[in-house]
Amino acid sequence: MNRTLRTALLATAIAWPITHASAQEVAASAEGTNEVTPSADEIVVTGTRIARPELDFANPVVVFSADAIAKSGRTNIAQFLQRSPALVGSITGARTGGSNPNLGEAGLNLLDLRNLGVDRTLVLVDGRRHVAGSDGSAAVDINTIPQDLIEATDVLTGGVSAIYGADGVSGVVNFRLKKDFEGIAASGQVGISEEGDGLNRYGAITIGHNFAEGRGNVAIAYEYNSEGRVNDQARGWLRRPRAAGLYINQNDLDDDPGIPDYIPYRDVRYADSSRMGAVDVDFDYAADYEGNGRFYDRGTILENSGGYTVGGSSTPVDGYQGDLFPGSKRHIVNAIAHYDFSDAFKLFVEGKYARNRVINYAQPMYDFYLFATPDNPFMPQSIRDAILPGGAADYWFGDPEAPDGVLVTRDHFDLGIGVEDARRETLRGVIGANGELNDHLRYEVSYVYGETKTRIQSLNNRRTDRFMAAIDVVTDPVTGQAVCRSSLDPEALNFWNTGYEPVSFTPGAGSGCVPYNIFGDGQNGAAAAQWINASSLSRAKLTQQVVSGSLSGDFGALFELPGGPIGFALGGEWRRETSSFNPDDEIEAGWTWFGAVQPVEGRFSVKEGFAELNAPLLKDVPGAHILSFGAAIRYSDYSYPTLGTSKTSTSWKVDGTYAPISDITFRASYSQAVRAPNIGELFQPNSANYNFITDPCDITEQNNGTSTREANCATLLTGLNIDPTTFSPLSDPSSSLFTLGQTGGNPNLREETAKTWTAGLVLRPSFLPNFTATFDWYDIRISDAINTPEAVELAELCVDQPTLENVYCGLIDRDSETGFINGFRSRPDNVAQFRTAGLDVALNYQLNTANLGVFAFNLVGNYLDRLTFVATPGAEVNSDRGEIYAPRYQATFNLGWTKGPFNMTYGLLWHSKTNRATAEDLAGDPDYYESRYMKYKAKWEHEVQLGYDVDERFNVYFGVNNLFNQKPDQFSRSYPVSAMGRYFYAGAKLRLADIF
Repeated sequence: MNRTLRTALLATAIAWPITHASAQEVAASAEGTNEVTPSADEIVVTGTRIARPELDFANPVVVFSADAIAKSGRTNIAQFLQRSPALVGSITGARTGGSNPNLGEAGLNLLDLRNLGVDRTLVLVDGRRHVAGSDGSAAVDINTIPQDLIEATDVLTGGVSAIYGADGVSGVVNFRLKKDFEGIAASGQVGISEEGDGLNRYGAITIGHNFAEGRGNVAIAYEYNSEGRVNDQARGWLRRPRAAGLYINQNDLDDDPGIPDYIPYRDVRYADSSRMGAVDVDFDYAADYEGNGRFYDRGTILENSGGYTVGGSSTPVDGYQGDLFPGSKRHIVNAIAHYDFSDAFKLFVEGKYARNRVINYAQPMYDFYLFATPDNPFMPQSIRDAILPGGAADYWFGDPEAPDGVLVTRDHFDLGIGVEDARRETLRGVIGANGELNDHLRYEVSYVYGETKTRIQSLNNRRTDRFMAAIDVVTDPVTGQAVCRSSLDPEALNFWNTGYEPVSFTPGAGSGCVPYNIFGDGQNGAAAAQWINASSLSRAKLTQQVVSGSLSGDFGALFELPGGPIGFALGGEWRRETSSFNPDDEIEAGWTWFGAVQPVEGRFSVKEGFAELNAPLLKDVPGAHILSFGAAIRYSDYSYPTLGTSKTSTSWKVDGTYAPISDITFRASYSQAVRAPNIGELFQPNSANYNFITDPCDITEQNNGTSTREANCATLLTGLNIDPTTFSPLSDPSSSLFTLGQTGGNPNLREETAKTWTAGLVLRPSFLPNFTATFDWYDIRISDAINTPEAVELAELCVDQPTLENVYCGLIDRDSETGFINGFRSRPDNVAQFRTAGLDVALNYQLNTANLGVFAFNLVGNYLDRLTFVATPGAEVNSDRGEIYAPRYQATFNLGWTKGPFNMTYGLLWHSKTNRATAEDLAGDPDYYESRYMKYKAKWEHEVQLGYDVDERFNVYFGVNNLFNQKPDQFSRSYPVSAMGRYFYAGAKLRLADIF
């Protein structure tokens, strides 16, 4: 049996590909990854280095064929892969744009297998490692994978660290690329949303040629893809005055158990903050005037909400967060060649250059309580007349010499909203050789070098010292014009506005300071913004080197078991990873809006030895169509030169396959996988960072955590001589939820360990040809898991443990007088446990008819049984099952039809409703939401594509994604479906073979 057919049988009989295509189309496009040339009876599949019969592979594999990708109409492979239940939590689309990503992360597409984190998902290309896309991380940017060259994509759950090495504690995603390309293939596609935006242009061309009577092949491919940015205000349902979210019910401030705690409000705004300035003249933290001098309409203040109001003069929440989708342009060039000198020596080389540029618009800069004096000529007279002489400023500053004035809270849209222009370049080269030493022994050696360089330009990044100088405005006594106070008096220090230290300019007449008007909206020209803002340039670089070698084969020359010869593989690998991030000098110094972000640099190397064994005990005997067992082990020795330490770990796997008859196969595996901490988790120095923190000890939050939260809060606050029954930062205007803290790495981290088991059933009933079904249970338990909580999570974890004697409480600071949180230190730590478990189901059937054509049916589903987190030993289990991005039930249904030159595909992407509140919130407050708002709506996304083969060389197609224009949940910008809406696309493919 030839390789292609046997690999196709693996894809259909064992892996069950998710595809719109017919079974024949899947077979034609699902050729496996072949690191060596296997014998006629065996293949090499993803997840093993041993050439073995395809039915003898125990781990469940989900395969996405090239045809399935093409028929989805998606040119972003990461977004396509999210249709797999295992990858539903991946970071793509809207999660990569607007105000969602951190510095340098806009536009990254990162796969998250089983919702266990992007750093726990090992991404491979043809079974080999790929350099990461984000500094300090092991996560690969899927934008660098050439979509047109993908032959198939394999997704495996667990059990792969012993085969491929660390980072794959949740599993592996392996992209298999096309080989031996002959001729010219070209394709192009254009798409646009129903709203007229999100323009997508895609083009690819591949040219290949066989030479030396087929012993050699060389191919080069180029791919281009551009995606237009989409702002959230381009969607009517996201524009004011929609019901932007659910907020504390003003009729339930005393938490009546019969009244919902949170209800929707329309036209919600950020209280006492305005584009033109919200002016507080009496220092009571409540705005009295608009910046233009009119009385301030505070609207209806939502008490205990943390700073929101309905209606009035404040800045709307809607439209504040920037882009839904960033704009991007991607170029990828690939060159692949091989030459077979003999069966024993086959040389191969690969080279790739990928360049991706992303432009993302986020939120504006803003300030709380800027101080302005009455000699500011921009101050309206009505505000100047309302200033309270003496007393108020003395109260605010505690300094009798402080001048009178007002406080201004403002959203600075006229300074320009934050823009990130990220340019990423990835280089990757592979050189290696493989061959057959004899009929029972094969080898492979290879060297991989990868490099990612990122250039991050942050536009409209405000210089703090210049801003503070620019808003301190007086009248020039000579010219009568408004000027910066520091231009007349270089020694004048605006001590009441924090951050004013002249570091980026020299005060005085020649400083160039341009006055900036914080009283009003649209009052400032481009000159002020140009002088205040910086165009900050930060850079990052990652490198990866991998040298590996392996021997594989079988003991058939010596002896055989009843089921065949024992297969084996053994080898070694050396890998070196480096990562550096160098922020702009002004960012590092803390002169800009970002605060002080420190450089990060780290490296490590690892030496590994591995072995794998497969023992086919029985084959084609009564009661055992096949019975085999396998095992693998990998020993790793990590070296961290800058820490002066080294660490060792061991990964292993055992598995088995049993088919009593050909119609049914049982398979199972048990494994231990290890992930060492990545460079960012180890080496990131402490940097300043602002976070919004809702205090879990607020009286409205004490019952929204574990059963120990209320008692722990009482102990904590009582120790500060504060009454826990009246403690409410959310209702106190003097408190600030916007807290300055520090984030950094932890050089004392240990490796985390995952124990994974899978058990599955494969059905191929002989009485129903062309039907297959698989049922696979998976269970992944990660101990000593590395977790980096956000600031608000730190505060919650502190009081949600059995006692206050835990690692988290020491990372939260509180004011000794008020009890308010006034600082934090966020870092990664080894916590107790992550765990997930569930059932994957796949059904495939092909129906061949005499007159109506060929129909292919495919259904892939998942039941999520568990997704939990335990912060410290003995703590209560935090369950995320059924919450956002973790639906309890998921399914993808595909129907394909082919008749002559016509083909049609239909797809349905569905998952069940998900909980809007966490399980912990609902445990303490069953009435958290009204019943109709308890859940995000279910996902029902339909897609269809029609194609026509003009001839065997030319194909045209047209499709619609989100056919019925399902919109996101009314309180979400992009969940459970994309806010792109109904999307139309059309394309064509051309294939010319044997032209050389």
